[in-house]
Amino acid sequence: MVTRIQKWGNSQGLRIARQVLDEANIAVGDEVDVTTEDGRILITPARRIRGARSLRDLVSRIPGDFKPGELDWGEPTGREDW
Repeated sequence: MVTRIQKWGNSQGLRIARQVLDEANIAVGDEVDVTTEDGRILITPARRIRGARSLRDLVSRIPGDFKPGELDWGEPTGREDW
């Protein structure tokens, strides 16, 4: 698909055909990540958790020496099968 960068107010915009959005699983109003790689512009769906940060961002903040452990939730209170 060939399209053109256009000026909209003080910004520049790009119209993307619905077929391209459908193939990329992106809908009008969705957040996207816009990056560049080797002189190309890459537009990908933003993967967010509750609209805050992506899983990759959250995992990158875990300290390297973190050791996960088990949590004691106490005795079952109903018909749970532990």
